Amino acid sequence: MTSIHEFILQWTGISPEMQSKILSTLIVFFLFWLFRLLAFHIINKATSDVKVRYTWRKSLTYVAGVLVLLLVGSIWLKGIQTLATYLGLVSAGVAIALKDPLTNIAGWIFIISRRPFTLGDRIQIGAHAGDVIDIRVFQFTLIEIGNWVDADQSTGRIIDINNAKIFTETLANYTKGFRYIWNEIPILVTFESDWKKAKKILWNIVNRHAESLTPSAEKSLREANKRFMIFYTQLTPIVYTSVKESGVLLTVRYMCEPRKRRGSTEAVWEDILTEFGQLDDIDLAYPTTRFYDNIREGKVSSGPPDASV
Repeated sequence: MTSIHEFILQWTGISPEMQSKILSTLIVFFLFWLFRLLAFHIINKATSDVKVRYTWRKSLTYVAGVLVLLLVGSIWLKGIQTLATYLGLVSAGVAIALKDPLTNIAGWIFIISRRPFTLGDRIQIGAHAGDVIDIRVFQFTLIEIGNWVDADQSTGRIIDINNAKIFTETLANYTKGFRYIWNEIPILVTFESDWKKAKKILWNIVNRHAESLTPSAEKSLREANKRFMIFYTQLTPIVYTSVKESGVLLTVRYMCEPRKRRGSTEAVWEDILTEFGQLDDIDLAYPTTRFYDNIREGKVSSGPPDASV
């Protein structure tokens, strides 16, 4: 072994002590790679659940990474006897130069400890919305929804967001706690339509589509009440009435799952078009121009009063 050290020293100029440190470091990295490969193989065999696999793989990677850092540090810094001193020197050396990365790490710690969102949640942070598909030390990743695509459908784009944004941007979670959102569909009918009849038809349609959700929504609400102060006095669908410039506005409001909003809206609209199309006394309204003929309509003239009187 001494002859090998002397041979390397002769050809590279690296001292035997330095050679031992390099060899020990390489062994540590090799063992880390082997452990990671073996652990991933066991996880893939043990479960087919994508989310469980992802969680275990990330957790093992982080734990093994910390162990590698400590082992390599102990190899190269023999003079440092305590872990506290070692960590203190490392943190003091990088705190100023790596302010942004450290803020991202703090954001990552906040995400995994406080869990404002988890893998698979649908969130909006700042101007970006999407489904969380990855959470890493410096960034988390969304598959984008919305933007140029209507009704919260996926755009197909992958967005990486720095973990530090969790401290500076407003976060909205579509799925945490209470798993449903309120969806509203505005239907505008003409003033001449039988709006009361239209309102009853809309109520029947939306109840037909939402009736299976109500028990699930009530159960989800009971679970959410254990963690949050959420108070809903009514979970059943409702139809609101108001008046706009072009007609009577009937707004259908009901609960649906966030990822099914577009599909449920389509189903409700198809039923509305089908049932309204069979009736002569209900018409959908749209902006129009109307000319009045008071004489033909049997109304008193609205012109100026007779000056001779």
